[in-house]
Amino acid sequence: MSDNPANHPMTSSRRRFMSVIGSSLTLAATAPAALANIESRTPQRHLEFHHLHTGEKLAATYWRDGGFDPGALDSINRVLRDFRTGDVYPIEQTLLDLLHQVKSELGTDGHYEVIGGYRSPKTNNMLRQRTTGVAKKSLHMQGRAIDVRIPGVSTQRLREAAADLRRGGVGYYAKSNFVHIDTGRPRTW
Repeated sequence: MSDNPANHPMTSSRRRFMSVIGSSLTLAATAPAALANIESRTPQRHLEFHHLHTGEKLAATYWRDGGFDPGALDSINRVLRDFRTGDVYPIEQTLLDLLHQVKSELGTDGHYEVIGGYRSPKTNNMLRQRTTGVAKKSLHMQGRAIDVRIPGVSTQRLREAAADLRRGGVGYYAKSNFVHIDTGRPRTW
């Protein structure tokens, strides 16, 4: 065997391992960009909501002609407001694109039934005192999370479609019959 450290079996294995890790990291880093590129070629993006607590319904084409429609975004922000306080907050556009993609993956044109969208800090604190499982720094307070279901689609199937995309957090609440979807780090519960 040579005295050259580069020819040592461990060095060769380490190089192969580092090469595989490097390739995996490159793929992971480019996947969101590839998804965004696919989404940018969609001529229109349309979502429909029925907020179960307010009874409000909205059908909005929030992306058209290569950009976001400010009027549609305002309407979405209003419908997804904190229904307890009336506070309106901008819903993250990435969340809307994620909801659009989930529906595409499911092959449905149905509407989302909304249990909760934006949540003010006041409402979040109140919910934390009343129930378990409410995060102190909930992404609902940043317009980055929504609790939904789609009529005619099981919440289990909705959860699987959202989780398979690995574009954010997905919580499954079978007893309450809804799925939490957010744009935080990919995780499930």
